[in-house]
Amino acid sequence: MALMAHGLPLVAQVPHRVKSLKVTILTTMLTDGRGIGEWGFAAMVEADGRRILFDTGARPDTIVINARELGIDLKNIPDVVLSHNHADHTTGLVALRELLRDARIHAGKGIFYRRPRQNAEGNFLVANRARLEGLRFIEHDKPVELAPGVWITGPVPRPYPERNFSIGPAGRVVTPDGAVEDTVPEDTSLVFNTEQGLVALSGCGHAGLANTLEYARSIVRKAPVHAVLGGWHLFQLNDERLEWTAGKMREYGVQHFLGAHCTGVEAVYRIRQRNRMPRERCVVGAVGATFDLERGISPGLIAR
Repeated sequence: MALMAHGLPLVAQVPHRVKSLKVTILTTMLTDGRGIGEWGFAAMVEADGRRILFDTGARPDTIVINARELGIDLKNIPDVVLSHNHADHTTGLVALRELLRDARIHAGKGIFYRRPRQNAEGNFLVANRARLEGLRFIEHDKPVELAPGVWITGPVPRPYPERNFSIGPAGRVVTPDGAVEDTVPEDTSLVFNTEQGLVALSGCGHAGLANTLEYARSIVRKAPVHAVLGGWHLFQLNDERLEWTAGKMREYGVQHFLGAHCTGVEAVYRIRQRNRMPRERCVVGAVGATFDLERGISPGLIAR
């Protein structure tokens, strides 16, 4: 695997606005007959004609099967973004290795830190280096503009005390400063700057939904958040934390919420209720569901 640091320059004096944006969920748990479901996440992004693959799912071939059934071509993708190291977001890279040999694979700094787990390596990318030979990875320790108006956050600062990652015995991650609690420090999202406001896409949002949206507004522009898409790891939050999160979404002006993967079904419904969002704008994500900047959310039959 080839590794590069700070592969793209920071740009932005006059922020570019994305005019055309479509995000299609390729893998998640819920399906209405199009593709197969799994505990994992992947999405295809089309921003002003540029395609970006965001995460690659949990099983080696789910993303390939689902893309074929949805009529989505996985060839000649120039950029792939990995939100974090967990296997339910990275395993599909094995099946896609040949298709992605010319792609730039972007991730936050720390995605290659070792995660020792009972005499085994818990980081899929580290444990499977040999199966990923030939792929070109770029680690980012700061925000960069991947394409005009399309930003990767890199690792997200965490001023709010969100712990949107698994509860229970804490795992460990080996950083340059030694082994510490694994809070998934590399957690990274995509942010799209549009005329309607910002659109945020996350794989799990382990850095926290509010932390991610706050950072997005600081690095791109202080605009309302038009849409929040993907996995946000809200399913384990208690009522108090979920109410707080819903309140932050109201504060940022969120108009559309497509909550997939680890967001949780009940969490989506609670947010819809507490923020008085219409049914068509606050939806549980299913395989094949889309968000279009002009049309809004198309959830598929089972989540409609």
